[in-house]
Amino acid sequence: MKALIIGATGSTGHELTDQLLQDDNYTEIAVFVRRPTGKSHPKLTEHVADLSKADSFAHLITGEVLFSCLGTTLKAAGSKENQWKIDYDIPVKFADLAKKNGVHSYVLVSSYGASAKSSVFYSKMKGELEDHIAKLDFPQYVIFRPGPLIRKGTDRMGEKISVKIIQFFNAVGLFKNLKPITTEFLAQKLRKAPKTLPQGTTILELREILNL
Repeated sequence: MKALIIGATGSTGHELTDQLLQDDNYTEIAVFVRRPTGKSHPKLTEHVADLSKADSFAHLITGEVLFSCLGTTLKAAGSKENQWKIDYDIPVKFADLAKKNGVHSYVLVSSYGASAKSSVFYSKMKGELEDHIAKLDFPQYVIFRPGPLIRKGTDRMGEKISVKIIQFFNAVGLFKNLKPITTEFLAQKLRKAPKTLPQGTTILELREILNL
């Protein structure tokens, strides 16, 4: 099975790439990145490109499953407009081209609380992304909605503090639906999803992710 990944230089995408390279069920791994990953493996092909111009390399977006791990923070993006371009426009364009090229499965890392009806910018953006891809009618479409993620070596102080706070509340039985998970654990579940989940659309909230 050939897997495609966008967001392979991010924490989750990095973990997923490493795991897919060690999984015999995946024979080819193609990553689309803005900068080289630094990885080298016989199964790995890197396409270094401007991801916002995917039409120019549409012929490369072919395989059995596309994993979308792309995402950024508002602080890193600098504005809501730039965050929308990264978190929405690029995954949508890849989804459109993947569907045209006959890719069977689309596995999306979304977010807890994603809803096109949300008044929260981030949740609304993720919800609209989910809905757009759903309309493309992939034979298999899997949506992951994790809560906070624990990233190795993160330098995001706000992220570290929020994870610690939620873990404290978890310890006393509160906010269980926001239990932080590691990007390594999430990658394990992403890797399993195309092989173990049924055809059609599957939405995995935290409880389902933990049980997958």
